[in-house]
Amino acid sequence: MARPSAAARLIRDRRLGQMRRVLRPGLGLVATVLCVVYLIFQVDLHESLQVLRSVEFAPLMLAYAILIGALLPLAWRWQVLLRSRGVMEPYSGLLKSYYVSYALGQLLPTSLGGDATRIVDVSRRHRDSRGAVAGSVIVERVLGGFATLVLAGLGVALAAGRYDVGPYLWLELVIGLAAIALAVVLFSRRARVALKPLLPVVRAIRVERLARSLYAGVHGFRDRPGLLGGCFALTLAVQIFRVLTIYLAGRAAGVSLSPLPYFVLGPLLFLVMLVPFTVNGLALRESFFVSFLTQLGVSADQAFVVGFLYFLLSVALALPGTIILGTSSARGLVRRGPNEERAAEPE
Repeated sequence: MARPSAAARLIRDRRLGQMRRVLRPGLGLVATVLCVVYLIFQVDLHESLQVLRSVEFAPLMLAYAILIGALLPLAWRWQVLLRSRGVMEPYSGLLKSYYVSYALGQLLPTSLGGDATRIVDVSRRHRDSRGAVAGSVIVERVLGGFATLVLAGLGVALAAGRYDVGPYLWLELVIGLAAIALAVVLFSRRARVALKPLLPVVRAIRVERLARSLYAGVHGFRDRPGLLGGCFALTLAVQIFRVLTIYLAGRAAGVSLSPLPYFVLGPLLFLVMLVPFTVNGLALRESFFVSFLTQLGVSADQAFVVGFLYFLLSVALALPGTIILGTSSARGLVRRGPNEERAAEPE
């Protein structure tokens, strides 16, 4: 069979690109509509407003302080991972990048969009180490995923017999097996053979060079088990505090559950928020809260408010990054002003 000409491949690639540009927003719109319809049938807006009026602000402020502070050790973890690959970055710059990524993540589908901004930010200063930079961020995600699953398992063990969360246990089991398979693929040398059938696919979509760079960047950490173990322990501690912020949002809305079921809900929520359909998990997050908490005897209106409060916390988390972006833009204008004036002066 004759290979298609360069012009035919170009036309095919353009058509595929157009289909992706149309399909992705279309799926996002469908997902959002379905979630909104579900909420309309489950939630009484008047009752939800009543719950909002009685919200306690002290638990919310504590939850916000935890979310802001949680980025401090995460920025240090990123610095350690980068340093192990020979990429030297100051802690303050990485912390700023983290905050900015959360601000931009409010406008991008899922938190993965914020990760992309961090990769771009650091890669600009280390063009020869782009694979290592991207690999460090992917390793962060892998560590976060496994810490999430460990917490989920802990929550299931502690909540067994006390709370009925049966349907979600199977989901966590499937996700756990998928995470183990992903770890084997990323860190096992023997798994390279299993990846060979994917080469024609990555070549067809013209991402072979990028895929090889990312794989090499992640695979480079496999010889540092001590480093990965320490970073995992730190990630697990941070995830515990992140789950507690959901519990505090529930307390603010008057939900009287103990923290135990939140260690089942929280990890699943973190994974649900990675689904790249709706911007910042709009409606998807609230639907998940309603679906989960109503099984534990919480009213749909209270569950909806808990999800809404957690959304507000996520938006507030973008405030430091927004301030950093604003001040950086202002400084750029101030520096550019005198230069433009000098350039405009006649010689």
